[in-house]
Amino acid sequence: MADETAPSQTRPRHTGFIGSLVALASALADFFESRAALLATESKAALVQFFVAALCLVLAILFFAFGYIFLLATVVVAIAHMANVSWLWVSLAAAGLHFVVALIFLLVAGTGIKRPLFRTTRAELRKDREWLKNLETNHPPN
Repeated sequence: MADETAPSQTRPRHTGFIGSLVALASALADFFESRAALLATESKAALVQFFVAALCLVLAILFFAFGYIFLLATVVVAIAHMANVSWLWVSLAAAGLHFVVALIFLLVAGTGIKRPLFRTTRAELRKDREWLKNLETNHPPN
């Protein structure tokens, strides 16, 4: 690598205004080429970093879910033991409670989806369309 020369040293030298323009263009090309190479290298590193973060997030959610399940099983068994009832009935009650909470969340999400989004923006765009239609009727094209 010691015998390699820089790209600007291998190009023929020109003199005068044209030579200056050629040298400027060459310098700009070298500059953008080096920045593109740097961006490509950093993009690969950023992609790896993103995938590691995404994998960690998925694994964290997975372990959180398993922890919740084990905690719920422990609570079910503890309540069944303290109440002297079968753990099946306590588990059934816990499942029912979870289904009711999930249904409430679905109803809240459903009402949120039914509300129209971007009301003001749509109204402004509607006004703009009307204005454009009136503009065409008032000023016919030549």
